[in-house]
Amino acid sequence: MGSIRVRKETGKLYLDFRYQGKRCREQTELDDTKVNRRRLERLAKRVDAQITAGTFNYAETFPNSPRAEALAPEVAKSVNNHPTLAEYAEQWFTRSEVAWKRSYRHKLREILELHVKPAFGEKVVSDIRKPEILEFRAQLAKVPHGAQKGLSTSRVNQIVNLLKQILDDAADQFEFNTPFRGYKPLRLPRTEVDPLSLEEVQRFLDALDDAWRPYFIVRFFTGMRTAEVDGLKWDWVHFESREILVRETRVWGEKETPKTDGSTREIQMSDVVYQALETERVRAATKNSPYVFTTRYGYPLTYRNVNNRVWYPTLEKAGLRRRRPYQTRHTAATLWLAAGESPEWIARQMGHSNTRMLFTVYSRYVPNLTRQDGSAMENLLRSRLGDLSTPHTEHNRSTTV
Repeated sequence: MGSIRVRKETGKLYLDFRYQGKRCREQTELDDTKVNRRRLERLAKRVDAQITAGTFNYAETFPNSPRAEALAPEVAKSVNNHPTLAEYAEQWFTRSEVAWKRSYRHKLREILELHVKPAFGEKVVSDIRKPEILEFRAQLAKVPHGAQKGLSTSRVNQIVNLLKQILDDAADQFEFNTPFRGYKPLRLPRTEVDPLSLEEVQRFLDALDDAWRPYFIVRFFTGMRTAEVDGLKWDWVHFESREILVRETRVWGEKETPKTDGSTREIQMSDVVYQALETERVRAATKNSPYVFTTRYGYPLTYRNVNNRVWYPTLEKAGLRRRRPYQTRHTAATLWLAAGESPEWIARQMGHSNTRMLFTVYSRYVPNLTRQDGSAMENLLRSRLGDLSTPHTEHNRSTTV
C-alpha cells in the first residue's frame, strides 16, 4: 500500500505509491492531522486495490495531476480485467521487499527484469498456462548461441520459483487456479566440492603476491564466506581472545547482515590465522580504514576484482586447476575433517546450525573423528607447513585491486 507522508516545507500530506513501475507522489491540501491521515489512508487502500485489480484510472483519481495523461490506463487485455504479470509483479515486489535483505532484493529484481518480464510481462496473470511455464523452463536450460553452457539447474529453479511466487499470489488475489498446481522443480544434482589439498594450498600461497597472503590464509583456514571476509572489520577481530566475530558482510558494495542466524558466530583463530592478521594489522596502520582487507589505497574489496586479478591468475601461476573462489571455504572444512576435528566444532566454525551439511557435502572426507577443540588442525599445520605467515619466496608486491 502507498505511504502517507508530510511535506516539511508546507506541513501538507501527500500520497507516495508506485504505479506502472514508477514512483508517484500526489500532493494534497490536507494538514497533518489524525483525521486527515485516516482519510488519506482510505484513499491509499482504494488506489492499491484498484491497481492490483487493474482498474485504476489515474486521471479520475487525481484529475489535476501532471502525471494523469502520461499514466493513463492501458486498454484491458483480459475479459476478467486482471493485470498483466509485469503490473502485478511490481505490486507484489513492493509489498514483499520490506522483509528482504538488500542483496536478496537485488537478486530477485535482476531475475524479474532479465528473465520473467521478457517472457511473461505482457501476459495477463490468469491467462498464463502450465505448458508455457514448462517451455520457458526448458529454454532457460538450453545452451545459448555461442555459449559454453546453459544456466545451471539451481539458477533455472530460482527463476521459475520467482514466477511461481508471483502467480500463486495473484491466484489467491483473483481466485483463479494457479498454473503451478502439481509443479515440481528440477532435481538438483549432488553438491560437488573441489577443495585444495594442503600441498595445493602451499603451492597457491607460494605463488601469491605477498600483499595478498594474509587475506587468503584467512580464507583457507577459517572457512569464512567471501562476503564475510570482505566485510570483516577490525572491531570484530579480537586478538586477546583469539576470535574472529562474524557480525557483518559486504554484498554488492553495501554493508549487510550475515546470511543466516547461524552465520553470526565466533571463529577461533589458529596460530597461522593469528599471525596473518597481525601482519595485516601492521600494514593497515597507514590505510585508516575500518575494514581488515582493502585495496592498497584503503578502499573495500570487490570480489570480482579479487577473483579476476588475484585468485584465477594465482591458480594458473601455481599450476593448479581452475576452481571457484568459494572452494576456499570447502578447503577449510575438509582440512578440519582430515585433521580429526569434531563435526560439531567444525559446524560452529562454518556457521551451520547442525552437522548434517558436513556429512552430506563432505562425506568422503570424514575420517574417525575424535578431537573437538581445534588442536588437531594446529598440529597438522605445524607438522606439514611450518609458519605459513612467512613467505617462502620473494614476490612482486605490485598487485592491486
